[in-house]
Amino acid sequence: MAKVTRDDVARLAGTSTAVVSYVINNGPRPVAPATREKVLAAIEQLGYRPNSVAQAMASRRTNLIGMVVPDARQPFFAEMAHAVERAASERGKLVLIGNSDYVDDREVHYVRAFLGMRVSGLILVSQGPSQRAAEEFAAMEGAKVVLLHRRPEAIDDVAVVSDDVGGAEAVVRHLLEEHGHPYVLCFGGPVEAPAPGDPVIDHVEGWQRAMDAHGLPTGPHLVDAPFHRYGAYQVALELLRSPGRPPAIFCSTDDQAIGVLRAAREAGLRVPEDLAVAGYDDVPEAAFVDPPLTTVASDRDAMARAAIDLVLDDSLMVPGSDTERVRRFPSRLVIRRSCGCGEPSA
Repeated sequence: MAKVTRDDVARLAGTSTAVVSYVINNGPRPVAPATREKVLAAIEQLGYRPNSVAQAMASRRTNLIGMVVPDARQPFFAEMAHAVERAASERGKLVLIGNSDYVDDREVHYVRAFLGMRVSGLILVSQGPSQRAAEEFAAMEGAKVVLLHRRPEAIDDVAVVSDDVGGAEAVVRHLLEEHGHPYVLCFGGPVEAPAPGDPVIDHVEGWQRAMDAHGLPTGPHLVDAPFHRYGAYQVALELLRSPGRPPAIFCSTDDQAIGVLRAAREAGLRVPEDLAVAGYDDVPEAAFVDPPLTTVASDRDAMARAAIDLVLDDSLMVPGSDTERVRRFPSRLVIRRSCGCGEPSA
């Protein structure tokens, strides 16, 4: 069967190929409603499918958005990527996702590849300071980049973040003030991973603020642990089987907290009677673990829509003060049973 072309559509609709192009691309010139209907009817009758690659070459921009995350296997990044994909779909865009695996070379590889594909924009959940990624942005003239979840110091592009310090401080204050724990131990991230601008650093800072407000020392109660549940489980199991176990643990990610809950069961401890546990991120699994996990939520859907709007709307990507270039969303405390409260919050 011969391939249907734009010329075939134009002949059947009784118009020019230019008009067909205006209808398909929704511009740049207006088309009368009756003519538009004829073109759309011809496209439907002939089964014409525009060559998106050729369109991208002509316009020097595709209908694709690139997104780089540290590890899409982790629940928080999977949820964030899904929210971005939904928001992009509402705008008629597709999302390409690359995993940096917390490796600078891989992050730069995906940044370079996506920008080279002339994506409409790039959303970067950066794993570190990434001076090399910043250099790639500068080299690709007109690249539209939005940082999501964190804003490394080396990159000054527009960012969409949440109030991680305030959220962490709220949940730790809840453990100290509402449940009367003498102190709260904190599971931070691996020693070599966090860097300035990392949300986990902000989670630790929020914990420190709450502890400082109650005159409690923080140095002895900060534990280095992997971000994922498997590594956190191993760290927690050794900790909870040793003398002087903590009365409460705040984890900088929900995935860590899920590992801690498993370790507590194996150590013969009841949560929350023997050990209170709280996390951060409010991944879907947090509501279904036993007991359900007290945590902190951010509005991932709103953040994703803001990021998509920024990469697609030129009027929003304007230079301004540092405050204007960072869109900060509030965090929300989600109370469930793992902290010791009797009933989960709505």
